[in-house]
Amino acid sequence: MTIATLDEKQFKVLLKEAIVELFEERQEVFAAIVAEAIEDIGLANAIREGRKNDFVSKEEIDAILAG
Repeated sequence: MTIATLDEKQFKVLLKEAIVELFEERQEVFAAIVAEAIEDIGLANAIREGRKNDFVSKEEIDAILAG
């Protein structure tokens, strides 16, 4: 069995080639990955911001949702 090894420069080149190929051939997949990452960042920021404030009771949320 032969084991292939890559140095850091070779790894970067291969990674860049794979990303370019993904973008060129599967733009919809790449766009979905980027959109998911942006949504995750937004959710993390919202959670972080929400932790700075006081908690809201379930009754208050139910009242808001009920209109």
